[in-house]
Amino acid sequence: MNVGFPYGFDATGRTATADDETHLRDLITQVLFTVPGERVMRPDFGSGLLALTFEPNSPELAATTQFLVQGALQRWLGHLIAVEAVEVTGSDGVLRVLVRYVVLRTQQRVVDEFATPGVFA
Repeated sequence: MNVGFPYGFDATGRTATADDETHLRDLITQVLFTVPGERVMRPDFGSGLLALTFEPNSPELAATTQFLVQGALQRWLGHLIAVEAVEVTGSDGVLRVLVRYVVLRTQQRVVDEFATPGVFA
């Protein structure tokens, strides 16, 4: 059973659950949008992505973001996914992060897009 994110209740009043695909996307979301230092027992958890949202758009920012995202995903979710590529684009104060990965359990290739601040494509 996978607990839904964000935590909530279903129609029966029990803890909401998520299917495997949704749960994995939720885990990636948590890694991307958690600020390092935010979690008490895991102060190094997260990617630092949100700190880059208001930086001036540049090729250096895109490269930094790619490095941060790929490293964080490999560190925290490397037992679940194999990251193949991370592509970052930025415009109008929004960073869009395209993540291509393979689900290790099923060998399924997935492409997901995430955007900051907290806006999903």
